[in-house]
Amino acid sequence: MTDAFLNRIGTSVPEHDVHDVFVAFAGTLLTDDRLRRLFNRMADRSGISHRHSTLQPANDPTSESLDEGGFYRRGAFPTSAARMGCYETAALPLALQAIGRLGDSAQLDRVTHLVVTSCTGFYAPGLDLELVAQLGLRSSVERTMVGFMGCYAAFNALKLARHIVRSEPSARVLLVNIELCTLHLQDTSNLEQVLSFLVFADGCAASLVSAEPVGLRLDRFHAELLPDTAPLISWRVGDQGFDMVLSGQVPGAIGAGLTRSGCRILEGASTDAIDLWAVHPGGRSVLDAVQNALQLAPDALSASREILREYGNMSSATILFVLERMMRTARSGASGIAMGFGPGLVAETLRFQVA
Repeated sequence: MTDAFLNRIGTSVPEHDVHDVFVAFAGTLLTDDRLRRLFNRMADRSGISHRHSTLQPANDPTSESLDEGGFYRRGAFPTSAARMGCYETAALPLALQAIGRLGDSAQLDRVTHLVVTSCTGFYAPGLDLELVAQLGLRSSVERTMVGFMGCYAAFNALKLARHIVRSEPSARVLLVNIELCTLHLQDTSNLEQVLSFLVFADGCAASLVSAEPVGLRLDRFHAELLPDTAPLISWRVGDQGFDMVLSGQVPGAIGAGLTRSGCRILEGASTDAIDLWAVHPGGRSVLDAVQNALQLAPDALSASREILREYGNMSSATILFVLERMMRTARSGASGIAMGFGPGLVAETLRFQVA
């Protein structure tokens, strides 16, 4: 059976760093002094220093509008239609930037399949067809959209790419994971909601999967559905943007679930036998839960923590940022496990080896 390899990854984020501005803005949403102090403590402990948005933040977080363009105006946050219009305008340039960073060796003229994942915006004709036109891809390229799966969608896209290459060894699959999470901010004084907005950011990752033995060999995918956790993460289309529920119980549920299912994910191997751990940085507490449940070394999740600090949680794009950083320095033959979490609650995992 033909092996499939994640050959290369290109990443991009918008130019506007909004993390500090949002922290200041959140203080004006939380009118209760106790809740404001609690939020500030959580922000200090978040492990995040920077998050980027397609929207340019206002200089004064106490002003009527949170951003320079007036997209978020107090008491008049945009409708879902307005948010989707902004997504349609901003998605293509960010995706092209990430794809451009794959370099000339990506040989886009040989791409046979295109897979796009996103849970933060939709339109048709969609981003897939725009990319075909802008990149000059073959008109016969096979296109797949993976939608509304949340942070673990990249695993499902990589899984699909692996199936394609194993069944068609000459295939070259271009993956685009793009999320504009900051288009779904809500005007709320609910502390749990405000804390969820504290971690999310915009970003895009593009990658190429083929049978060429370069990069990371995609060895095995495994999914674990954690029982009795369905209400903890949800993502639904509302009239004023997409409405997220991200319970504070998520890290505990992940920790308990991995304690029970770790042997299946590891296939009986010891964690010491795994050289690289690429865990989706859904938040500092999520990384802590994984580290504690699997009893990993103190520096095992350093790449994930670095990406969280520099970019926040960019939903489906984030795990590719982690893998891209690992690929820069990983030694040939090193073994690894990648892991992400999302609605269900489901843990998606990938065993890989550096080619």
